[in-house]
Amino acid sequence: LIALTFDDGPRRSTTTRLLDGLSERGVKATFFLIGAQIENNGDVVRRMDEEGHQIGIHTFDHVKLTDLSRTDFDAQVETTRALLKSTLGHNDFLLRSPYGMLDESVKAWAGCPIILWSIDPEDWRDQNTDRVVREVVAGARDGGIILMHDIFPESVDAALQIVDQLHQQGYLFCTVDELFAARGLPLEAGEMYWNAYP
Repeated sequence: LIALTFDDGPRRSTTTRLLDGLSERGVKATFFLIGAQIENNGDVVRRMDEEGHQIGIHTFDHVKLTDLSRTDFDAQVETTRALLKSTLGHNDFLLRSPYGMLDESVKAWAGCPIILWSIDPEDWRDQNTDRVVREVVAGARDGGIILMHDIFPESVDAALQIVDQLHQQGYLFCTVDELFAARGLPLEAGEMYWNAYP
C-alpha cells in the first residue's frame, strides 16, 4: 500500500487532467489544497471528493505556520477549513504545513492530524518528469507517502507514470486515511505522521 499526495492545488488545467488519469486507473489520492485557490475551483474540489479522493488543508496562502499568532494561524488554517466545509459539506480535513515546518503551537492548534511524507522527489525543482518518476519508484516502500504537486504539467505526467510502474510492482494506491486504517494506526489531532511503514 502506498499513498500518493499532492500539494498546492487545485489548478484547473493540471488538476483536472490528473483527476482524469487517476480515474482511468482507479486510483485514489490525497490533495492538500491552498485556500485561495478553492473559490474559483469549487467544482474541481467537489469532483475530487465525489471520486473518493481525500482532501486536506495546505493553508490559505502557502505560508509558514511556525511563529504565527493564533489569529494569523486561524486565518491560514481555519479559513481554509471553513471554505472546504462550505464547499463539501463535511469537516474531516487533514493538515499539511507548508515546507513541513512545525512547532508546538502548530500541533496545539491544528485540530486534526498533520501529514508529512516519506518520499519527496522535489518535483517543483526542475519539473523533470523522468527524474521524478525514477526517484519515486526507487524510493517506494509499503506504507509510504509520496509528496508531489498537481500544479505542474510535468508532475501530472510523472504521477501517472509512477502509478503505472508501481501497479506493475504490486502496489495499491490509497488515501492517507485508508493507509493508516489498513495498518490499524489511529490518526490523532496534533500528531505528525510521515509514513505507515509496517
